[in-house]
Amino acid sequence: MNHTDVSHISTKTVRIRSSSPSSRPQQIELSPWDLQFLRVSVIQKGLIYHYQASDEPPPSATIIHSLETSLSLTLHHFFPLAGRLAITTHDDNTVSVCIDCNNAGAELIHAIAPNVTVADVKSLDFVHDSLYPLKGNYFNYDHGIPLLAVQATELVDGIFIGITTNHVLVDGTSFWHFLNTWSEICRTGSDHHFISAHPPVFQRWFPDDLRPPIRFRFDLNEKVLNPPKLAERVFRFTPESIARLKAKANAEQPKTVLIKRISSLQAVLAHIWLAVTRARRLCFNEKTGYVLLISDRERLVPPLPQQYFGNAVSIRNFVAKAGELLEQGIGWAAAQLNKEINAHDDKTIRSALASWTKPWWQSDLPSKWFLLAGGSPRFNVLGNDFGWGSPIAVRNGTRFDGRMNVYEGSVEGSMDFEACLATQTLNALIDDADFMREVTVFTC
Repeated sequence: MNHTDVSHISTKTVRIRSSSPSSRPQQIELSPWDLQFLRVSVIQKGLIYHYQASDEPPPSATIIHSLETSLSLTLHHFFPLAGRLAITTHDDNTVSVCIDCNNAGAELIHAIAPNVTVADVKSLDFVHDSLYPLKGNYFNYDHGIPLLAVQATELVDGIFIGITTNHVLVDGTSFWHFLNTWSEICRTGSDHHFISAHPPVFQRWFPDDLRPPIRFRFDLNEKVLNPPKLAERVFRFTPESIARLKAKANAEQPKTVLIKRISSLQAVLAHIWLAVTRARRLCFNEKTGYVLLISDRERLVPPLPQQYFGNAVSIRNFVAKAGELLEQGIGWAAAQLNKEINAHDDKTIRSALASWTKPWWQSDLPSKWFLLAGGSPRFNVLGNDFGWGSPIAVRNGTRFDGRMNVYEGSVEGSMDFEACLATQTLNALIDDADFMREVTVFTC
């Protein structure tokens, strides 16, 4: 597939359906949680829907009208997504950043790919940038462009919904909260039930001694995290394989380290870390790193509500020598993750935010041979039914060597990992019997 396979039919600006209440804030100041994502790429997610052979596909006009009207109603409740990023430069050469809630609108694109099937899209074997809106080298600091853009691409036997969102406005929890709400409104035609049960909370949280707006130095010429596009595959870990890895990690953890019981996700992350390190064929003393996005909502005291709409995640780096990691094995690797994650508590979070002086991109990555794990098997990804049934798969549009995304699997208790790696690394990973013994690889 190439860009010529996708044709744009229309582009619309979708604004909030009704007028904004006078009590609604005109701008939202950004916290250090938000600002740490300014210089990285935007969030891009895609949902794949497959029409059943026995079903008559809904008319194009019906699909787009339904998406447009329901998006407008959803934006009424998630109004910051209809705004724009505002960057103010001050006399002391610092900047401050906020969200201007001006209802400039979200972008909705209707596209068609008449020769592309659901199987083509699901295979990951083609360049699919053309399935996402706001194509190109966009970063979260790019102001003047929509904070939310959606592209609905009609396929031969289904539809692909590609979504691009500014990461300074939402993390994974907030992104899926919005999408769960929108799909519910689109399917039912009503905003009453879901919004009543899950109202978004827009009041930004700041440490006691850090008041907005936050000023900091911002140089557009600094380095950015923008590696090239690479090969991808999706690996599924079944409930049975997860249980085996968890048992093995707990049985083999170092006895000298006092930690909480290793979780299922930590065991799978350790298994992947070991396998990718083997596949990269690193020398003994070369450093390999894991970058994890850790939710802070439940770690604060008192905790933030899950409906807190914004970023509430910390970025933690884990580093090990490649040779030591491979010698020690899954128990040791999982224990390192476990120890650091459990040490990330209210005191640690508040201290890090209060002393915030620079976004994380200005800090050194743990290693050029790193993995970055995003997403969560707890996110309700496959429940997003817009009226055409549940999605059969989810895809990530932001790619670089080492990018890992975890999603809930279609089988209860399973996990899907979308891996983006250098081609030779991915091929070596698939040839690794120890790794593949616990997974299924999806290529179609």
